[in-house]
Amino acid sequence: MYLNIKESKYDQRIYRIISYERFIELFKARKNTLVKPKLWEDTFENYALKSTLKFPDESKIELDTHERLYGQCWTTSKASDAMWRIYSQDKKGIRIRTTVDKLLGGLDLANVNTARTMSCIGKVEYKSEITIMSEARKAFSRDGRMTFGSLFRSLLIKRKAFDHEKEIRLMYLDWGHKFPSQSIYSYEIDPHDLITQVMIDPRVSHSEYKKIQTDIVEKTGYMGDIKRSLLYRLPDTLTLEVDQKFTN
Repeated sequence: MYLNIKESKYDQRIYRIISYERFIELFKARKNTLVKPKLWEDTFENYALKSTLKFPDESKIELDTHERLYGQCWTTSKASDAMWRIYSQDKKGIRIRTTVDKLLGGLDLANVNTARTMSCIGKVEYKSEITIMSEARKAFSRDGRMTFGSLFRSLLIKRKAFDHEKEIRLMYLDWGHKFPSQSIYSYEIDPHDLITQVMIDPRVSHSEYKKIQTDIVEKTGYMGDIKRSLLYRLPDTLTLEVDQKFTN
């Protein structure tokens, strides 16, 4: 399921910055890992799904749907100083690149024979707190039910303070009879197919970059592009043509 993404954007490139250790583990374990949204820091995450349903007889039910959902955050932003500084504080982070279609396709393939599960990828929309609270109510029908679409859409809305993230979210729902107790969900992938480019932190020196590049190839066998971000490269010297020389 795709939400807030036009069909023409299914092959759009998306990015995620992870630690070097997590990057190496991704290739060794050949698994991608999603977490329950309750572990995300923003207090407004999962707002609608943490609601309490109140019925005419005054009885109440606290929803457990948020305990059945898992997610992973990516971005459409290819060059962001803020993202490097937030997610690569030790300057050792690795930015991996894939596409919207590849990411969702891998999750769908891993669960093709798993009953009572649903996968989705969607673009986050950034709105005011008042709007978020208002739309949370609209996610439910009058009898307190939600469609799969409205359920996933409830995780695709954040406060405007986070709009610099330009976020894309991969989501997975386990609505089976057995309640999922784990806070993480991992599924098998082929990292060599999923990852279309590797980018090293722009703040490392060229010599450090070459060492990391060599280390990645030796430990993972990755044969795709391994580059260093040029976000902080020095600009070319500006040359201006003037009519005559200055005189004192």
